Amino acid sequence: MPFEIEATRTVHEGWATYLVATVRTPDGERIRREIEDHGEAVTVLPYDPDRRLAVVIRQFRTPPFYAAGEDLMLEAPAGILDDEAPEDCARREAMEEIGLRLGDLEFVARAWTMPGLSTERAHLFLAPYGEADRVAEGGGLAEEHESITVVETPLAELARLADEGGIPDIKLLLLVQTLRLRRPELF
Repeated sequence: MPFEIEATRTVHEGWATYLVATVRTPDGERIRREIEDHGEAVTVLPYDPDRRLAVVIRQFRTPPFYAAGEDLMLEAPAGILDDEAPEDCARREAMEEIGLRLGDLEFVARAWTMPGLSTERAHLFLAPYGEADRVAEGGGLAEEHESITVVETPLAELARLADEGGIPDIKLLLLVQTLRLRRPELF
């Protein structure tokens, strides 16, 4: 007998929906599991291969602040995937958050970010850019109260932070390490 979700109960609806599921295990036992549901996401690490820089963001995140007192997170631009292709979402988020017009995207992975709790599956990309692609200030959408600071940083600095355990966002860490493997000459 396979696993089966017998029932779900919604306990909150907002930016995300929170559910409690009743799961029947293969041995017939019934267990309860919580689910945070907001769907798929996109994350992109734009990098300038000529100047050996990347553009990342610094943003306040309530959960890390609540859990560990970490107020500003260094992250790659990201957003929730609506009714659009992941590549289009990555380009839109890069424009909104960091003011970059992205062309080519290099697919890295489509991976679950927190499979024990969340339905979020992230499409991860690397994206080369040049100085001429910076066409706006970025900073996020005012109506979303994102308060994003755009940070252009040397790739070598991101590598140093990765080596020292100083990148707190797992998506950014994965993208930096992937870029290091694929394009080591940039570091």
